[in-house]
Amino acid sequence: MARATHGSLVDAIGIRIVDGDLPPGTVLTLAALEAEYAVSRTVVREAVRSLEALGLLSQRRRVGLTVREPEHWSALDTRLIGWQLAGRRRDQLIVNTTELRAAVEPVAARLSARRATDIQRGEILRLADELARLGAAGLGNSPEYLAADIAFHDLILISSGNLMLAAARAPIAAAIEGRAMHGLTPGVPNPDALDNHVATAEAIGRADADAAEEHTRLYVAAVLTEVRRTI
Repeated sequence: MARATHGSLVDAIGIRIVDGDLPPGTVLTLAALEAEYAVSRTVVREAVRSLEALGLLSQRRRVGLTVREPEHWSALDTRLIGWQLAGRRRDQLIVNTTELRAAVEPVAARLSARRATDIQRGEILRLADELARLGAAGLGNSPEYLAADIAFHDLILISSGNLMLAAARAPIAAAIEGRAMHGLTPGVPNPDALDNHVATAEAIGRADADAAEEHTRLYVAAVLTEVRRTI
């Protein structure tokens, strides 16, 4: 096999862990990894440090490297999300991330209705119009729709004015993109989801916090129902 670099070694081991090929409790050694992947001890140590930082491995003297339980993983890290989307945990990852959206986005929309600047409100409305236009044309599975969809949700999270909510942008975007890349986004969007995207934007535009929260809750519920039906 070709010699692995630090990055490719992190990917190779990380994918095996999140896919369950290396289940929790599995003990690894630096020497065994060095031999298996034909890399130097330095490369192995660097990769291990990266995997420790993601919560996938723990290292103890006289024990070695131990694969950790999923509850210790850095679940919102986009690299870890990418590994899961590419593997056997994809469906569960998409459900989990949509459930995260159900918890986060309605609150963000309420705050956005109160705090967004005029420029942000205008852009949210423009993006909602773009989603409606593309959806009506049957282009809900197009790259243009995906880009507008991610930008729409990003901006609502940013305009909430809450840095903790805004930090959810990357994992939410990664999951939306992953769903699209795996052919799980329909060409004709769910009408309930799309209509409530537009209604959310309109509510934010007129600073109606209650309506923004409610319509966001409705579109995420529609997406979650669709996700559970299609996977």
